[in-house]
Parts: sequence; C-alpha cells; structure tokens
Amino acid sequence: MKVEYSKGNRASKELILLNRQQFEASSGRKRKVMLIFPPDWFPSEPYLSLPSLTAVLRQAGHTVIQKDINCEMWDWYFSEDFLKKVLRRVPQQLDRLRKLSKKRDLDANEMDLQLALCDVTHQRMAKLIQNADEAKRIIRSEQFYDVDKLEQSLQVFREVMSVISLVYSPARICMPPMETDLSYKVFVSSEVMDAVNDTQVNIYRDVFDHLVKPAIEQEQPDVIGISIVLQQQMFSTMTFCALIKQHFPHIHITIGGNTVTRLRDVLPQSPLFQYFDSAVVYEGETAFVQLVSAVGAKRSLAEVPNTIYKDETGVHTSPTSYAEDLATLPPPDFDGLPLEKYFVPTRILPYLATRGCYWGRCEFCDHGEGYTAGYRSKKIQDALADIQFLRDKYGATHFHFTDESYPPALFRKLTRGLIESQMGIVWTTHMRFEKSLLDEAVWQDAKESGCKYLHFGYESGVERVLQLMDKATTAEVMTKHLKLTAEAGIWNHCMGFFGFPGETKEEAWQSVQFLEAN
Repeated sequence: MKVEYSKGNRASKELILLNRQQFEASSGRKRKVMLIFPPDWFPSEPYLSLPSLTAVLRQAGHTVIQKDINCEMWDWYFSEDFLKKVLRRVPQQLDRLRKLSKKRDLDANEMDLQLALCDVTHQRMAKLIQNADEAKRIIRSEQFYDVDKLEQSLQVFREVMSVISLVYSPARICMPPMETDLSYKVFVSSEVMDAVNDTQVNIYRDVFDHLVKPAIEQEQPDVIGISIVLQQQMFSTMTFCALIKQHFPHIHITIGGNTVTRLRDVLPQSPLFQYFDSAVVYEGETAFVQLVSAVGAKRSLAEVPNTIYKDETGVHTSPTSYAEDLATLPPPDFDGLPLEKYFVPTRILPYLATRGCYWGRCEFCDHGEGYTAGYRSKKIQDALADIQFLRDKYGATHFHFTDESYPPALFRKLTRGLIESQMGIVWTTHMRFEKSLLDEAVWQDAKESGCKYLHFGYESGVERVLQLMDKATTAEVMTKHLKLTAEAGIWNHCMGFFGFPGETKEEAWQSVQFLEAN
C-alpha cells in the first residue's frame, strides 16, 4: 500500500527547537504527568509507548508516574481481593435475572447463566483463589518451562475468566484479551458511550475504582496521558477518561497511540471528545513534551505539532506535523513500571531501533499511516549502546526488538554487533523473508548473538497471491529461509491470513499446506 506522508505542514527541526525553547521559557514550574497504558493487552512485557514518552518527559525535567494498568489489572483479576468481589456480585446478578424473568421469559443463555451462577459457591471460590495464586507463581517462575505446569496454570486462568464473565454477563471477559467482548461495537461512538455508563458489563469501571482513582488521588498529576494501541482499548480508555473528568475535572487528559492516529479524521467530530481534552497523533515524543509545557503555561496548543485539541471555541487540529529524529531520542525509561508483575518467568524489555517499514509496499498494510515520514533507523552503534544501557540498568537479558520489520543490512550489523560486544542477551524480532539473507553464516551469527525466535509475515504460500500483495518474495525463498533459521536452532513463527482480494479457496488451502510442509 503506497502511503501518503504529506500529512499537514511538516515542521522543521529549527522550528520545533524554537517552539520548545519558547514553551519551556514560559511554562513556569515543571509538571507532574501520569502516563497510563490501559487494558486489554497481553501482560507479558511493558508496551513501549509509556517508557518512550517517560524518557523525553523526564529529560525535559517533568515528573512522570508510569501506570501499566493493564498489567496491574491482570494481577488483580487473579487475586483474592478481586475474586471475593466477584463472589459478592453473584447475588446481584441472580437478582437481575430474577427481575428480568418477571418481565419476560428468560432465553436459553440466560437460564444457563442462572445455573452457572448457582455453582459459584464459597467453597469453589476459595479453591479458585488458591489455584489462581499458585498459577501466577508458576507463570513467573522457572516452572513456566514445565509444559504440564504451564498448561495447568493457563487452565486456571481460563476458569477464573469464565467465572468473572458470569457476574459481568452479557460481557465476555477473556484471556487472551483480544477475545474480550463487552457486547458493544467499539467503533460506534454512541455504543462506546453506552458501554462507559453500563455498570453491569463494564468491568473497567471497577478497574478504575481500584487501580486508577487511588493512584490519581495519591499522585495529583497535572496531565494524564493514555496510550491506545488496540481498538479494544477504546472501552477502557473512554471509561477512564469519563471517570477522571467526573472526579478530577481540573486534570488535562490527552490520548494518543496508533488507534488514535487512525481516527484522526473523525475524532474532531466525535462526541467522545467530551471525555478528554486533546489527542496526539503520529509520533508523540516531541508533541507531548510541548503539550505538557503548553498546558503548564496555560498557552494555546495551536503551535504543538501532531495535536488535536479543544478550547472554548471548539475542536481544532494543529496545522503542523513532526517526525522524530531518532538520533536525538534517549533510550526508553522503565523506572516505575511493575516489572515484577508481568506474566513471564524472566524480565523482557522491548526496544525499537526503527520507525516505519523499510519495504512499505505490501498492498494490505497501512502501517505507514501512523507516521508523517518514511522509514528511519538509529545508527547501529547507538542502538547497541541503548541495549547495553538497558541490560545493565534493569538486569535484563531478554529483549523484544519490536521493529515492524528488521531490515536485512541492519539485521546483519545487529547480530555482529551483539557478538562483538559480548552483549550476552537473548532476543526476538519481526522480519520479512528476504533473498539477501539466504546465507547460512547470517543465521549462525543470529544464533550466536542470542536470537531465539523470529516472527515472519509470510501472508500466503502461493506465488500468485504474493505477487498481488507486492510481497516481493517467493515460496522458494520462504522455504529456504525457514530451513536455515530452523537449522540454526531459531524458532519460527509465521503470520498469514486468508481472504486477500483475488485469492481463491484452493489457494487458501495451499497456504495451509505450505505451513504443514515447512
């Protein structure tokens, strides 16, 4: 998909520097900022948006409180405190169904729900609390690698989520989180607003009361920023925003992230804007630092790039955009995140050395819509220095390089650099199948450098469909690629999909057969 990068008037580095100096000169005291990563996401590692923003905000002298509410929520779900809360909701749910039955006959699902609720006894919940605590212990220990114990823990998590879903029904609260369904449509503003106010299904209202509200009361931030990277997070984010405005109307709320960027054309007209004050689109480091300074100085946000904001005259979009110079960005700052609470046995840190995709031509992909400039990367020596800094500061030996697609030349430099610097880490990243990497020495270097696992976008195993997609690779290249990495002892994870325009049913099955053969 060809991406049009001319989104607004591009601000020069000189203009951004001048604006930054003006904002800082007039901003008065430094501000306290709370950054929130909302549910639902996998609780396996920090998402990089908060640490990236924290680094530049602290560099500018602001105080930052990082709250991975997603991680803390999952930890709370599998706790005695929350499961006792679930037990207390059982009579309320049964009473709701009883009242409903007086108005009409219950349907089959509602009758099944009644029976299931009657099975949620004190004895069962006591056992479930004990099992959930043990499951969390296993998932965070070396016993994670015992397949039987891991499956046992995952089964406990599934049972807990099924019980939680009973008391929030008709919502379905799930792990993995992408399957959670509040029974509302996420991209219909009126339904999101209905979900915000639905005390029966909206579990995020309870998450706010237990995790978000106490943190705000304790920290008293001037600005709250919420990062939305998945459309499902709109429900929790809008719930948090609405309740923050209700309880703390003086706090400036900004939303940002990939999902917000994709909504940039419709957001100014959306009634959801009543819940927050501004939105940062595209890359957020420079924009958010300037926004915080402007809020502190009570200045207009008109000169802050990449921003949609409201004032007494309405909602406005900044006329300028800005793309970050990666050479000037500090390494991510994870201080303050609950690194011990993630659901993994070993600390994993994400790191990003590039912005955008170096290929950028796949017909199905709109990743470039999140940027106002094309592909950029850090110099390899800077990336290696950042990795070493993070390794030493946080005692981290496991890294997830979250680049959209690691370019071949940089990949070669990365593996050699990790070897020569004796970095002593293990890592994973995301890649395309490239003919230029069909060299056994490349994958021996990757293995020696600590590469354990690779995510490949294979998309289809059929030549004709690959050509339609403009993938610029072949089934032969993919097969050789997978063979070389597997022989080097690296695990392969292939990602594909069905239904690309023009793909036939037979070709879809051929893609399945490609995976089975490899």
